Amino acid sequence: MPRRKLRFTQDHYYHIYNRGAGRQSIFYADRDYFRVIELMKKIARICDISIIAYCLLPNHYHWLVRQNGNIGADKLVARVFGSYSQSFNKTYNRSGTLFEGTFEAILVETDEYLHHLCRYIHANPVRHGLSLSPDLWPYSNYLEWIGKRPGSLVNPTFVMAHFPEPGQYEAYVLSYLTGQVTLPPGLRQYLEGLG
Repeated sequence: MPRRKLRFTQDHYYHIYNRGAGRQSIFYADRDYFRVIELMKKIARICDISIIAYCLLPNHYHWLVRQNGNIGADKLVARVFGSYSQSFNKTYNRSGTLFEGTFEAILVETDEYLHHLCRYIHANPVRHGLSLSPDLWPYSNYLEWIGKRPGSLVNPTFVMAHFPEPGQYEAYVLSYLTGQVTLPPGLRQYLEGLG
C-alpha cells in the first residue's frame, strides 16, 4: 500500500472522507451510526482532536477535524473505523473490507474553505435526497451548530468564532442548498470532485 503523502500536523484542519467498498452501505441501522458517534467521542478526546463538522451517510462519511496535539488525525480514523469495521462484520456475519480503500484526507488551509466545507458536509443529506432539510438528519452535528441539540461532538468555540449567531449559519447553509451562492472556481472544482 503506498504511503500517504499528507503529513498530519498539530493545529491544522483536515477534511477526511471515505465510502463503502463498491459504494455499499456502511450503516444498516441506527445503532450502527450511534456506534460510530460514540467511538468518535471517545477516541477524539483521547487523541486531542476537535470534531468541527461531521456527517454520516448510508454509504459514506465526511469529517472536518482539527488536530490539537501531536497524535495525527489519521489515528482517529484508524481507531474509529478499525473498531467499527470489526463490530459491523461480527454483527452482520460478514467478512472482508468495509471501505473502498484508505480514507482521503485533505489539509484545509483557509477560513473560506473551512466555512464552505462545514456547510457542504451538513448539506450532504439534502444533496443526496436523504432528507428534506439538514436539521432532519440526525447523524451529523448540524443541530449542535444551530443550537437545537446539546452534544459533545462539536467545537462551540469554533462555531462562535466563525458564526456568532445560529441563524447566520442556518442562512449560510440554506444559501448553498438553494443555489444562491457562487463558489470560487477552485472550491467548486474540489467539491464537485467529491461526488
